[in-house]
Amino acid sequence: MISSLSSTGALSSPSRLSLSDNPSPSIVPSVRTPHLRFSPLAAPLSLKRHRRAARLGPTEDVSASEDATSNTDEEVPQEKRLADWETARSFKEAGSIFEGTIVGFNNGGLLIRFYSLLGFLPYTLLNQARFCKDFPRPILQRAKDLVGSTVPVKVVEANEERRSLIMSEKDASWSRYSSQVEVGSVFDGHIVSIEDYGAFVHLLFPDGEYHLTGLVHISEASWDIVQDMRNLFAVGDDVKVKVINIDREKQRISLSIKQLEKDPLYNTLDKVITQEGEVSTGSDANMEPLPGLDSICQELLKEQGITDVQLGRQGLEKRAVSQDLELWLSSVPVKDKQFTLLARAGRQVQEVYLTTTLEQDDIKKAVQRILERVP
Repeated sequence: MISSLSSTGALSSPSRLSLSDNPSPSIVPSVRTPHLRFSPLAAPLSLKRHRRAARLGPTEDVSASEDATSNTDEEVPQEKRLADWETARSFKEAGSIFEGTIVGFNNGGLLIRFYSLLGFLPYTLLNQARFCKDFPRPILQRAKDLVGSTVPVKVVEANEERRSLIMSEKDASWSRYSSQVEVGSVFDGHIVSIEDYGAFVHLLFPDGEYHLTGLVHISEASWDIVQDMRNLFAVGDDVKVKVINIDREKQRISLSIKQLEKDPLYNTLDKVITQEGEVSTGSDANMEPLPGLDSICQELLKEQGITDVQLGRQGLEKRAVSQDLELWLSSVPVKDKQFTLLARAGRQVQEVYLTTTLEQDDIKKAVQRILERVP
């Protein structure tokens, strides 16, 4: 698998471009029942389950303020209820944010006053970043403290026939704050959950509050090979993270800790493949090309402006730095219109020479196109 393309200041000191095609950081955990454990980026429960939780009445394991039950359907004129359902549908269609008052809660979520109607905010659609400082507390205790406060929400379902008015604070928070997050942004963060595949981190915004949550995949935790995230971090740790990918449609933020640190291989590249053209001690001149590199070379020749591709020197690093094939573009002084790519996987590294009329930025774009085509 091809994981990245990098541009270097010199062969021995490159800087990585954020062109990862590894879909792993985007993995989200399976849904868990809110009262047992909450995973910050968990996929929402089905609307069917939301509706079932929303139908719990005041006598069915629900705690609500007097205001939650003071306006019953019998007390509110039918015209008013119809108008408010129409307003709810318009909020959903427009994606508008509503500032709702929390009037109660049950085992499934919060009860939100929406004019004469009672909406439901499932715990899975509550923005857990708001609880960064007291996350260990049970969700029902936190819900009780929220009664009487206001919360920004979006309407995600407004079905009058089913009497189902479901809301999401997570969608509202994304709309408000995601524009402040860009690839390359650096945030202070707070680890709130650790899974086998990575750690969820609440992001601290300039206003001093935690508004969004991202995932540091295990492959982005350290330059060393990590077998268990729990050996490096613990829930509650404060970390600094870099945004490496944003899926705005799915509302997912991929983060990296290791990309804020210098790759330890930077200091050893000259020992692996020297500037003078000698291969370091311990390398094997008969090593096979890296798996997948031949396909990349063939695709390079299809790019306009690249006239020749040749495999160059090989070497072995003392330890495995990456299990996936990585490509780096060196900015070593160009000779005879020849640029150098450095490929590496595991312990093996190899040079690839490009003869081209393209400038360095155009080569980066060409290689990026190739990485998107090659499986």
